[in-house]
Amino acid sequence: MVAVDKHKAWIKDKDRMKYKLPNFLLNLLFVGGFLWSAFACTQKKDARPISSHDVLREVPSQKMVSKRVPVKKSFSFRLAKEAEKRLKAAVRYDGRYCKIAYPMGDVPAHIGVCTDVVIRSYRGVGIDLQERVHLDMKAHFSAYPKNWGLRRPDTNIDHRRVPNLMTFFTRAGARLPVSRVAADYRPGDLVVWDLGRGILHIGVVSTQRSRGTGVPLIVHNIGAGPQQNDILFSYKIIGHFRYPNPEKLRSEKG
Repeated sequence: MVAVDKHKAWIKDKDRMKYKLPNFLLNLLFVGGFLWSAFACTQKKDARPISSHDVLREVPSQKMVSKRVPVKKSFSFRLAKEAEKRLKAAVRYDGRYCKIAYPMGDVPAHIGVCTDVVIRSYRGVGIDLQERVHLDMKAHFSAYPKNWGLRRPDTNIDHRRVPNLMTFFTRAGARLPVSRVAADYRPGDLVVWDLGRGILHIGVVSTQRSRGTGVPLIVHNIGAGPQQNDILFSYKIIGHFRYPNPEKLRSEKG
């Protein structure tokens, strides 16, 4: 107790301090501590582990994330950032049919599938895929898949089906070649995979790359809500899109 009392007195009474540090050293320590705290606060925490869908194999976790891809803040980049915002949403994988408003309709915010990640990301940059897909299907219904036996467009579900999105993006001139070259896939690009057993999956290319492979990460919902993973080359790629087509946008502006 005597030692503790002496220590307190040493702190409170500056005139009796025997080991007072020069001001410039105190300032140096303060600045150094501040910079270290700022650096530590910017470090990303590991995301929760992903649990795969019952028919899908497990995908790598978000621990692979490294630095962002240095690209200009184009429309595609902003789209990728909107997709990354989806990672903060608590969404349960649920593909039920729901009656929703039109335009700008959406299923309840706490549910969704892979296409809802894409739809909600585009809404963040001012594009309503529900309306755009519906208008194109209404005018060119015969050009779209007949997988569901429909005789007319349905604004409740059409834009939430991967084959319909693939058809829409292709008709809009947004289709790009499929390759195994990571550099071909830019932030904001859309990728479609064939997972087998008739299951298609779609995701958005992130602004970040895998630390281990350098491959762009994908924001998607494969069964455990919105996730960001190194899965670009984990499944068979059957579609690669960049919508709207940058060349078309430039020609419209010109």
